[in-house]
Amino acid sequence: MDIRYSANPNDVKRYTTEELRREFLITDLYVPDTVQATYSHVDRMVIIGIMPVHETVPIDKGVDIMANFGTNYFFERREAGIFNLGGKGTITVDDTAYELVYEDCLYISKGAKEVTFSSADPENPAKFYLASTPAHKETKTTLLTMANANHRPTGEKAFANERVINQFIHPDVLETCQLSMGLTQLAPGSVWNTMPCHTHERRMEVYTYFEIPEDQAVIHLMGQPTELRPIVMQNFDAVISPSWSIHSGCGTANYTFIWAMGGENLTFDDMDNLKACELK
Repeated sequence: MDIRYSANPNDVKRYTTEELRREFLITDLYVPDTVQATYSHVDRMVIIGIMPVHETVPIDKGVDIMANFGTNYFFERREAGIFNLGGKGTITVDDTAYELVYEDCLYISKGAKEVTFSSADPENPAKFYLASTPAHKETKTTLLTMANANHRPTGEKAFANERVINQFIHPDVLETCQLSMGLTQLAPGSVWNTMPCHTHERRMEVYTYFEIPEDQAVIHLMGQPTELRPIVMQNFDAVISPSWSIHSGCGTANYTFIWAMGGENLTFDDMDNLKACELK
């Protein structure tokens, strides 16, 4: 498991490109029949990529649960949201099988003991993207499709940020402990996400970008509002955004991204908005 420790914003001002990427960027999430896990000490968010091809892959494959979490099993004190970004696949949670097609989401509650992942077709494997936060209560493991999500159109074509925020793991959709998660789709011709820029001092966030066309990229902006730093991101890359950092980006083409938040509250609009002219 890749461990990422918290970073002081004053130190980040002096980071080189390599240091910035090493601290905040998560790459190579989808390796055949492998659990690719990153543990962030920022609100103890865990990001995992699983691409089962020829095997049924357990959540703890190659992960020392006791050493990394101090628990007997992954979901003993955690909850998670999992999106499928590949071909049809199955997640089995304590003998209950959930089939996920592209952009379906499974919320898994605290208390699930045995969780495995498999693909229907090894030639077109599922790509399971998982975000997990600590949890103190059990809720209900729930399969969510795009039809179940709360859809919030926002932005304007004139400002190249027309998009739909699809809230999957959200208080208006289902009960969770602290995890909030969804998927934002940019309209053709729109390339800016998360406008107006903002921070939310009470929560951290992780973005993962996908549907980036081949040979294109997203320039993700992070840092304190007056000390911005860019990270160039490719298809399926993820990036950690501490509470003190903005988290916005501009692509060379339109794209889609998943956001996952954990922290003090579940209030989606609890943001400290900034005007574009205030950024430096």
